[in-house]
Amino acid sequence: MITCYLRYIIDPYKQKEFEHYGKLWIPLVEKFGGTHHGYFMPSEGASNVALALFSFPSLALYEEYRTKSAQDPACQAAFQYADDTRCFISYERSFFRPVFE
Repeated sequence: MITCYLRYIIDPYKQKEFEHYGKLWIPLVEKFGGTHHGYFMPSEGASNVALALFSFPSLALYEEYRTKSAQDPACQAAFQYADDTRCFISYERSFFRPVFE
């Protein structure tokens, strides 16, 4: 299993738009075989940092999702929504593997 961690720098005045963007992606990740763990909006502390976490059974399946999502009309619409609203400024992506007992 591989978990993708996304850390966004958002426009704090566009939290509503960013939350909508996140809600667009949750079913899209799941459509391509991933498990979405949610978007996490600022609450206390920094008002411009949001997070998202989702997992795929393997890095290969994540890469397949990336390829397929680039061609998917609903994914393209989500990307366009982010461009149109400019609800986030930047993001960084990291990958983690779980450790279980």
